[in-house]
Amino acid sequence: MPTCVGKNLTLALLMLVELSVIPVGRGTHIADDIAEVVRIIQDSGLPFLLTPSATCLEGDWAEVMPVIRLCHERMRGRCAHVVTLIKIEDDAGAGNKLRENVASVQAKLQGG
Repeated sequence: MPTCVGKNLTLALLMLVELSVIPVGRGTHIADDIAEVVRIIQDSGLPFLLTPSATCLEGDWAEVMPVIRLCHERMRGRCAHVVTLIKIEDDAGAGNKLRENVASVQAKLQGG
């Protein structure tokens, strides 16, 4: 895993990625298509969280990008028009962002 090394500091370079792979022109019932993409993410072994409108996964660049590419290519093999949206949170030294980002907001809501 790549690291960021600074003065008395070594940090893992993990990123949180929000991924949406959208088959265009397939109608409103695309659960089978989405399940195929999520299966790829699941098989990657990377930590992930399925949400109603995207899937978030966490890892370093070299781990995450091939998974994203495979998801897009698999969907492209299923339909002629695909839109893939990628949002990256790259926070040096941060880990477990899948849980920590949500926990932080929940703590604030509870007055903490």
